[in-house]
Amino acid sequence: MFYRDRLVLVTGGTGFVGTHIVQELLKSGARVRVPIHKRPMTIKDKRIELMRADLAKQADCLKVLSGVDYCFHAAGVVAGSGAVAANPMSAITVNLVLTSQMLQAACDIGVERFLLFSSSTGYPVADYPIKEEEMWNGSPYEGYFGYGWMRRYLERLGEFVALKSKVKIAIVRPTAIYGRWDNFDPKASHVIPALIRRAVEKQDPYEVWGTGEEVRDFLHVSDLALACLLMLEKNAECDPVNIGYGEAVKVKDVVRIILRACGHEKARLIFNSSKPTTIPFRMVDISKAKKLLGFRPKISLNDGIEDTVRWYKESKNKFKFN
Repeated sequence: MFYRDRLVLVTGGTGFVGTHIVQELLKSGARVRVPIHKRPMTIKDKRIELMRADLAKQADCLKVLSGVDYCFHAAGVVAGSGAVAANPMSAITVNLVLTSQMLQAACDIGVERFLLFSSSTGYPVADYPIKEEEMWNGSPYEGYFGYGWMRRYLERLGEFVALKSKVKIAIVRPTAIYGRWDNFDPKASHVIPALIRRAVEKQDPYEVWGTGEEVRDFLHVSDLALACLLMLEKNAECDPVNIGYGEAVKVKDVVRIILRACGHEKARLIFNSSKPTTIPFRMVDISKAKKLLGFRPKISLNDGIEDTVRWYKESKNKFKFN
């Protein structure tokens, strides 16, 4: 009932995470507004209002927020390790500009609630499930240094807006996510979509960047979207919450699941540790999300990967994944 008949803005609503948030909001009875810049809207529903806008411009931010009750700010840039290695600023500047502009507009207009995405990349190195209060115990992992500090800064900016206005800010710290509508562009994709694309193409030998011993906490994007709705409703208090699957898995085990899902188990598997990779271990503690939000992931890694593979095979010739 919290979202029923409310007008909710989803920036980045044509992208990976935003598309799933839009779908969850529609299930909840909300009216949804989505700014359109470069990427078209792929899902169709009469309750979705499309509005042409460039969120780097303050006037456009004010325009899309006019009359809005809540805002999920999912617009921005997320790049894979290869893209970051080639251009370390690629995923920083845009996020700073868009989020700053949107927060300023939300403050000026007086939006009731605003969900801000942080990231588990802001955490210091740890070899255990890391908790929210440990964010500031050290610097981010060196491979995430610029991106992690950017996410930390945006959290502080959100806190500032909450302090200086009546806007209630929710802050989520997602772990690594995957699923339908992910970015399969070889220049920018993350681990799972990159591995799926190459397995669907039946590449042999099948090369995996890193040693395969890297540990991750992979969450299906549908679970993240549902958690975001719960977060804005129940904990818009500038109180960051980890959103993850809550179970660790080695990349080599993910590779085996993907190869099986793609019918490519007989490929010659090569782990290339000379290629760009990221932190050796990253898992988040989700006990706070369970307690405050009642959040528990619904989609297993096996089921989530099988569904993503099936969707990618059906969709790879219909859409551009970048």
